[in-house]
Amino acid sequence: MASDVVVVGSGPNGLAAAVTMARAGLSVTVYEAAGEPGGGLRTESLFRGDVVHDICSAVHPMAAASGFFRSFDLASRGVELIRPEISYAHPLDGGRAALAHHDLDATCAGLGRDGRAWRRLMEPLLAHSRAVVDFALGGQRSLPSDVRGPLLLARGMLRHGTPLARSAFRDEEAGALLAGVGAHVVGRMPTPASAGVALVLGHLAHGSGWPLPRGGSGRVAAALVAELRALGGTVVTGRRVDDLRDLPRSARAVLLDIGPKEFLRIGGASLPRGYRTALRAYRHGPGAAKVDFLTSGPVPWAHPEVGRAGTVHLGGGQEDIFRQESAVARGVAGGEPFVLVVDPASVDPGRAGERGHRPVWAYAHVPNGDPTDPADLVTARIERYAPGFADTVVDRRSTSAAALESYNPNYVGGDIAAGATTLRQTLFRPVPRWNPHRTPLRGVYLCSAATPPGPGVHGMAGVLAARSALRHEFGTGVEIG
Repeated sequence: MASDVVVVGSGPNGLAAAVTMARAGLSVTVYEAAGEPGGGLRTESLFRGDVVHDICSAVHPMAAASGFFRSFDLASRGVELIRPEISYAHPLDGGRAALAHHDLDATCAGLGRDGRAWRRLMEPLLAHSRAVVDFALGGQRSLPSDVRGPLLLARGMLRHGTPLARSAFRDEEAGALLAGVGAHVVGRMPTPASAGVALVLGHLAHGSGWPLPRGGSGRVAAALVAELRALGGTVVTGRRVDDLRDLPRSARAVLLDIGPKEFLRIGGASLPRGYRTALRAYRHGPGAAKVDFLTSGPVPWAHPEVGRAGTVHLGGGQEDIFRQESAVARGVAGGEPFVLVVDPASVDPGRAGERGHRPVWAYAHVPNGDPTDPADLVTARIERYAPGFADTVVDRRSTSAAALESYNPNYVGGDIAAGATTLRQTLFRPVPRWNPHRTPLRGVYLCSAATPPGPGVHGMAGVLAARSALRHEFGTGVEIG
C-alpha cells in the first residue's frame, strides 16, 4: 500500500499524528496490531452486551484542554464530553471526604480554613490556564509565548514538590485532595514532577473539567479515525509490525506510537549503538493493576457526595500517599495501594444497562511487573470507604501489572505512563536529544507517550512528532491550537 506516511500504532498520539499529516495533504496509512484502533481509548462489552467498559482510560481532562483537541473540536464531531459537577473526590476515614467541585468557590467553602490556601494556589493557574496547559504540553523546546504559565508552575512545584508540601495546608482534607492528584504521576512523592502533575490536573478540575466522553472513551477514537478516513487516510487493523524493513518503502516518513522497548525490537539492528544504549537505559515507573467490575448499582460510598464525582482517589491522607507511592516506586510490594475508581454511570446514566448493571473501573498502583491478581485487594480498598460494595459486584475481571504488558507492549511491567515520570525524564524522554521525536534513522520518528510531553490523552506527542516530520521530510509545517 503506497503512502507518503506510515504510522505504527493507533493510540491517541498515533491517530493525532496521522490526522496532522493527512491535514497537510499527505497520504497516510496506520497499522494497528489489535483488532480495532484506539489504543488506550478502547471501549468494549466485557460481561453484558448492554454495558460497555473503558479498557484503559476513562476520564480525559487533557482531551478538553490540549491544543490538538481544541483544534479538533470533539463536540462538532458528535462527541460529548460530560463535565461532572464534582471533578474528583477523596474519601477519608470516618465517612469524611474532600471534594474538588468544578466550582472553585464550592471547593474552597468545603475545605474550611484551608479554603483560602486552595484559592491562592488555583486562581492564578485558572487565570492563565491556556498558558499553563500549552507550556506543559508543548515539549519545552521553544520559548513560551506566555511566560506566566511556566512561572506559575515553577513557583507551585517549589512549594508542593518538596518537603514544604507537608506544611502547605492545615487540615487533612486539602492535603489529601492535592496529593491524590499528584499521585497520577505514578512515582515517588513529593517531587517537582508530582507537583507539576498536581498543578496542571488540579486547576483543570475547576476549569475545563475532568470530563468523561458520553458512551465511553471509544467515541474519541472513532472520531479521530473518521476524520483520518475523511482525509483519505487508511487504518489497517490486525497488522503487527515486527521489523521496520517490512513497512512500505514508498513512505517518506514513519511515525511510531511505540515505546523504547518495542522500538528496539522492531528496529534495533538498524539503530546506531549509542542510541540503542540510550534506549535501553530508559527507566520505567511503577505498574498499574486493573479491575473492571460489573455492579448491580452505584458504589455505596460512606460520604454520599462522593457518588457524584467523576473520579475517586483512595489513598488516605497526604502522608499516607507520599509514603505508599514512594515505596511502590522503589519496588516495595504491600501496604494499602493508591487506587483510582471511576463509576461512569454516575455522570453518564446511559452507561447503565437495562437491569441497572453498571461498569466500574479501578486501577491500583503497584511495583513494576507485579504479577499479583489485584481483584481482592482493590475490592477491599473500595470497601473501606464504601461498605457493602462487595455485595453489589455481579462480576469482575482483573489484570495484573505483569499481564497489562501482554495487552499492550508499550505498558512495560504495567507502566501505563510509558516511562517513569521524573522531572528529568519528562524533559528528556526517551533519550537526551534536542529533538526527542526524531530518531537517527532517516524519516523515522517516535510519537508515543515515551516522548514529550508524556502520558495522557492529549495527542500532543503525535502532533509534535508530525510537525518535526513535516519540517524535515516535507519542508512544510502546520500549526495546532
